[in-house]
Amino acid sequence: MSSPVKPHIVKCPTCKRPVPWTPEQEFKPFCSERCKLIDLGEWVMEEKRIPGESVELDIDGDEDSFFQ
Repeated sequence: MSSPVKPHIVKCPTCKRPVPWTPEQEFKPFCSERCKLIDLGEWVMEEKRIPGESVELDIDGDEDSFFQ
């Protein structure tokens, strides 16, 4: 008889606790809803960002030129 497959374990990006990568783990890769919301808040407050050059928005630009 074969032994049960051990789930892949990842670290929660927020608190670094081990998180089993299983269908039952509702908040993966986070360990909990709390850690998921902390991470979301860090993105919203721009404490986290994707590296690269900033993109400037032309708010006063001509809208018609956008569609040409």
